[in-house]
Amino acid sequence: MGKIFVVGFGPGSEEHMTFRARQAIEHSDLIVGYKTYVDLVRDLIGDREVLRTGMTEEVTRAQAAVEQAKSGRTVAVISSGDAGVYGMAGLIYEVLMEQGWEPGDDPEIEVVPGISAVNAVAALLGAPLMHDFAAISLSDHLTPWEVIARRVEAAAAADFVIALYNPKSGRRTQQIVETQSILLRYRAPETPVGIVKSAYRERQRVEVTTLEDMLNHEIGMLTTLIIGNSSTREYHGRMVTPRGYQRKYTLTGANERGRLDPMPWALGSTKD
Repeated sequence: MGKIFVVGFGPGSEEHMTFRARQAIEHSDLIVGYKTYVDLVRDLIGDREVLRTGMTEEVTRAQAAVEQAKSGRTVAVISSGDAGVYGMAGLIYEVLMEQGWEPGDDPEIEVVPGISAVNAVAALLGAPLMHDFAAISLSDHLTPWEVIARRVEAAAAADFVIALYNPKSGRRTQQIVETQSILLRYRAPETPVGIVKSAYRERQRVEVTTLEDMLNHEIGMLTTLIIGNSSTREYHGRMVTPRGYQRKYTLTGANERGRLDPMPWALGSTKD
């Protein structure tokens, strides 16, 4: 039987790639991917055969990967971030489902998880995802804008922290403007917003601004935004969304009498 690894290799830096992602690429006969992603892991690919295509040719890549795996080859379909988050995993399964594939049939498939953009961006910004959040892509290439706008409004009304993928491109510029307008109906203008370009790559840029001012910053296809909720705070250039511990616990380490509370591991005897 052939095999398809659907590999999420993380932000692109080698130190943020999982061991299993490395294994999958190294054990594959053929690497299939968007040309920019292929370049990011070129050192791992070595002299393996590569099928690289452009940005809007995902279906071609998926069909080719399935065809090659059915011929007995081991194929790695690579995605940045996590392959199951706006990546290639779903499309590979859709192609297989169209062919009547079932688990146990040829080819075998394994999805290899990776650090998604929202995780990478959040780490650089501080701790903005400590409470419930929603991830929304503003690309209307496959999803009607009316559907996207409803999702933005629903997440805004529910006070989710919101991560925005694909916020803007050279030809698609109005969606981010409309998104800001929707968010301002539900959130204060001073709500913290994190803007990260190329997380953990050479041209990385990290900025913290406000909902009111965010459109005055550079935003493009390589940018991911995190919009804070009503409790998110900016702190020395970082974003923090409290989980609610301060409502139940004293975070200074002192109890109501001013004495330090013992740590849990200090409650028992120290004797053997």
